[in-house]
Amino acid sequence: MSHPHDHCHGKPDYNSAFALGVALNVGFVAVEVVSGIWAQSVALLADAGHNLSDVLGLALAWGAARLSTVGPNERRTYGLRRTSILAALINALLLLMATGGITWEALRRFAEPAAVAGSTIMIVAAIGAVINGGTALLFLSGRHHDLNLRGAFLHMSADAAVSLGVVICGLLIRWKGWVWIDPLASLLIVAVILVSTFGLLFESINLALDAVPKGIDPVAVRDYLRGLSGIADVHDLHIWAMSTTETALTAHLVKPDGRIDDAFLAEVERVLHDRFGIMHPTIQFEQGGAEHACTLVRGEHGAPV
Repeated sequence: MSHPHDHCHGKPDYNSAFALGVALNVGFVAVEVVSGIWAQSVALLADAGHNLSDVLGLALAWGAARLSTVGPNERRTYGLRRTSILAALINALLLLMATGGITWEALRRFAEPAAVAGSTIMIVAAIGAVINGGTALLFLSGRHHDLNLRGAFLHMSADAAVSLGVVICGLLIRWKGWVWIDPLASLLIVAVILVSTFGLLFESINLALDAVPKGIDPVAVRDYLRGLSGIADVHDLHIWAMSTTETALTAHLVKPDGRIDDAFLAEVERVLHDRFGIMHPTIQFEQGGAEHACTLVRGEHGAPV
């Protein structure tokens, strides 16, 4: 059995970016809560809840990024890489809980309209747009190679857009006096949260259940392995996420001639990494056929499933 692995060293350190992003957003949440209570704006309070979820999300991603660097030991042979998947799942659940409270308050405001300070809403939301946009820029350079950083970038960019929407809400309240715009904006914010959250929830559940990560075509991987020179068949192919940034693969390749060399393995490793983003392949070579398939795919009594 051969275990070619690609270990990436010298990755950029985003600790300072996470620290600054969390600090900026914690400070803004406090300002937004105080302003929302003073202005009696449920839209500001809704956005504060949204930004608080962002703080939790950034903190979870930050903590998971730190834990994922912990090396393996005898009991946890992959280390703590999968904490990044758990962080994404927890973050999605927290977001869903927050939307329930925001929706309840917004519906109550439709039934019992309250005067709101449009100017305050505009000023505070504009500050939020700047802070969220600035936080997104902290993760701009890493969004192409790290799923966590890409998620942080997209999430904060969307938040900047939501804050701009709240600015427009404040402008309409001041201009037209439409107080119903405030709870309506709250429900629109909830809709934005739900759209992003359900995608995050389903993807994190899939990764937790060892599904093939999004963006990797298992059929294409199988076709590539089956098309290798001297390979008669491929079975027991498994592709799963070790973390939100690392993907592993195991496969049995049937090679009747039994000849294996390091150059062949190195080329397979390179293609799996460059074409499919798979960093940790483990390949077992066999000279026989399907009768050697592992019990996981042969069924409880040895019959093929």
